[in-house]
Amino acid sequence: MISHIDHIVLTVADIERSVSFYQRVLCMEAVTFANGRRALKFGQQKINLQLLGQEPRNIANVGSGDVCLITNWLLADVIDHLQQEKVEIIEGPVEKSGAVGAIQSVYLLDPDKNLIEISVYP
Repeated sequence: MISHIDHIVLTVADIERSVSFYQRVLCMEAVTFANGRRALKFGQQKINLQLLGQEPRNIANVGSGDVCLITNWLLADVIDHLQQEKVEIIEGPVEKSGAVGAIQSVYLLDPDKNLIEISVYP
């Protein structure tokens, strides 16, 4: 029935601060859509950003996200990039289980304390 993820939504305290972080640290493309909403595009997916209470159907809190992103970079290059951007790696590299097998991952927090896992398949 389900073939893939189109987008996810993260609840953040400051949308432009988050846009800047995801552009700078994760090299995502910032986009604007539907009445000025902001998102970050990568591949054929995107992360939509919302403020607390902006979407009444969603009761998520700021910083409640936990996302695993697959990179086409070498994990060593990801680590070097994060260090250059002065982003703390809070765990990793460690082996984890991805959707289609074992992955190597590093973890960081975005400005709102959403947990971001960046991973590679061997």
